[in-house]
Amino acid sequence: MPDLPSGLTWLALLLPFVAALVAPVLTARLGAAAAWCLALFPALAFVHFLSVLPEIASGGRITGGFAWVPSLNLSFSWLLDGLSLTFALLITGIGTLIVLYAGGYMKGHPQQGRFFSYILLFMGAMLGVVVSDSFLMLFVYWELTSITSFLLIGFDHTREASRRAALQALVVTGGGGLVLLAGLIFIWNITGISQLSLLLSTGDILRESPFYLAALLLVLGGAFTKSAQFPFHFWLPNAMEAPTPVSAYLHSATMVKAGVYLLMRLNPVMGGTPAWEILLPFFGGITLLVGGILAVRQTDLKLMLAYTTVASLGLLVMLTGFDTPYAVEAAVLYLVAHSLFKGGLFMVAGIIDHETGTRDIRLLGGLRRLMPITFAAAILGGISMAGLPPLFGFLAKEEIYAALAGANPRAILFTAVAVIGNALMFVIAFAVGLKPFIGAETKTPKHAHEGPVLLWLGPLTLALLALVGALFSGMVHRFISSPMASAVDGASQTVSVGLIPHIGMPLALSILTVALGILLYRGLDRLRAGVDRLVTGFGLSPDRSFDHLVSGLVRLSVRVTGVIHNGRLEVYITTTFILLAHVLLVTPVVYGELPAMPAWPANLSLVEAAFLTIAVIGVAAVLSARDRLTAIVCLGIQGFALAVLFLLYGAPDLSFTQFMVETLSVVILALVMTRLRLSPTDHRPLIARLLDGAAAVACGVGFALLLIRATEAPFDATLTEFFAAYSKAIAHGANVVNVIIVDFRGVDTLGEISVVMITGLAILALIRIRVGTAAPTASVVSPPSGSFGEVKGKKKGRGK
Repeated sequence: MPDLPSGLTWLALLLPFVAALVAPVLTARLGAAAAWCLALFPALAFVHFLSVLPEIASGGRITGGFAWVPSLNLSFSWLLDGLSLTFALLITGIGTLIVLYAGGYMKGHPQQGRFFSYILLFMGAMLGVVVSDSFLMLFVYWELTSITSFLLIGFDHTREASRRAALQALVVTGGGGLVLLAGLIFIWNITGISQLSLLLSTGDILRESPFYLAALLLVLGGAFTKSAQFPFHFWLPNAMEAPTPVSAYLHSATMVKAGVYLLMRLNPVMGGTPAWEILLPFFGGITLLVGGILAVRQTDLKLMLAYTTVASLGLLVMLTGFDTPYAVEAAVLYLVAHSLFKGGLFMVAGIIDHETGTRDIRLLGGLRRLMPITFAAAILGGISMAGLPPLFGFLAKEEIYAALAGANPRAILFTAVAVIGNALMFVIAFAVGLKPFIGAETKTPKHAHEGPVLLWLGPLTLALLALVGALFSGMVHRFISSPMASAVDGASQTVSVGLIPHIGMPLALSILTVALGILLYRGLDRLRAGVDRLVTGFGLSPDRSFDHLVSGLVRLSVRVTGVIHNGRLEVYITTTFILLAHVLLVTPVVYGELPAMPAWPANLSLVEAAFLTIAVIGVAAVLSARDRLTAIVCLGIQGFALAVLFLLYGAPDLSFTQFMVETLSVVILALVMTRLRLSPTDHRPLIARLLDGAAAVACGVGFALLLIRATEAPFDATLTEFFAAYSKAIAHGANVVNVIIVDFRGVDTLGEISVVMITGLAILALIRIRVGTAAPTASVVSPPSGSFGEVKGKKKGRGK
């Protein structure tokens, strides 16, 4: 399979981000008409991806990118093959229609420009996910989809429900992204490869690794949270708090399919194992049933469609893990079909809400004559979702039953799951696509009428594409289905299913699904009531469990913070020094790194001995001082003695620095102590003094042993020679020490200066607060509840 030049792929990847930058400006100038201009950006990207279809269909793939950190094998690279190209076409093609739809749906909204920016950023992030070749690029874009979806779901941030849904989606999908990162690191360490294009050619290396199961579980954690698999399905219906253009895009071509994309992408190197073939069908099957059952419970059009998206994602995961000849082909066909009918039906639900003022299916009816174009798009989308000819959904359903049908117990079980799930989706397809438009006209909050062209253009286009795709299925299979199935399977596949159904068991199962769907549709109200009683009887749901988990985590955080962050400075300092002593003393003992005790220096001069004695006397003076001020003054004795020792050993610069530090430390501490109202003596109990003293002695001994151990090692003069050779040549300074501090370690010096400055400001603030509190003419005025007030002083003579 040859690799082709990347061409303008990099530009196509940037177009949505460029559009996001200019969206607020264009919207401010053009209003809703800006949608036509902004839609050109994803449309151009769509045209580019469309232009490479022949090369990809003939077995080629497009790779490109830039090396980021070559030494770590990290790159910013992309890969276009049958799988990623299909996703790219769906993202940019449906994205173009969504931008136009948002222009009509959000018309007049004061924040329409911000909305355009968010949804275009989301488009760019999702496009990056599906074309990423490097693990790094995949993870960055994966998390960017979580962040941008957070912004979109919480777009109406004045509503608590929107904020909660956005936060829930971010926590679930963002947490899953971190799990995925661990899985990608596992794969990287197992194979030594950090690019998907190279990973796909490694064969069984990953499957045969003893760490395969750990890597698989981590990857599934990321995929299941993103694609809302049970028990992480609850965030997706709650995301319906977002405006309808977001819902239509989120459910059809973008974020919720990212997990499915990842599983399909890794199928050639992680699939075909017992764990893969057990976990994916099991969780996918449960998700299919849970989504379908909860869908018929709803009365809100968007929620009904949202739960069927959960069910459809479960079906896709189940098919991806089902090891039969037609399973991959069925998954590919259903993914494309679902993108077309679900995007269209969500836009139909938005049109109904926009033009009637309600999405409650119980309040809708007779819209066929008032909204004929919307009805045409809705019925075509519903037929495709129900799996009826001559729409593309029929081809997918036929291939699903061809893949699942079998005589063994496993095949029978999952075939039954698929029949029940598809029957439930049949019910919702006609409940959304037919029921609001038939029967007698009902009175709605707004007078119903057909929406503007920006609203109905998108759903009608997608419905017609589903029709044309089924009628000309041979061409679709050649350029879309077969290359995509080949990429997912890791071997050449040819999809050939058409409008003529599979004769035999698949056709019988299809007829059974339609019959069961019609039966359930006719009793939809009774079915809804029964499911509601069933779900209510369970009591605790994953959605409520999430709230309990978050509140429990908050309570735990408060308690832990109260223990380890209790606000007492002496506890922090004591804990720090105890841990430091542990590192300095216990670790060398455990690892046998204690130094040999050196002999007393025989050449110690009288002057050196004298200043060493002065330092010891200074320590004794500090310990025996009766008040804090005396202890502070005595604290400088050993510092000055140490400065003289530096001078005697030929380090005048260091000695001068030590003199300055000690002088400033004593002066500042003395100044602070005289301005603060502290007791003149130390009132600590004996136990506290012994503990502090033991920690201090342990740290001192530990540092002494560390220095002795360091001097035992052979001296490496590399840095000495480097600084001596280049200090004057590069930094133009003859004083090597100054050059090191100012040039070679300039950032470190800047950090030290910043610390000193911040410490000085903190001391100044502390003194001012104490002085202000002690002033006889000042009093503290409590700020108003719920706001940050100012501290104001009352002058004498003012009224009460």
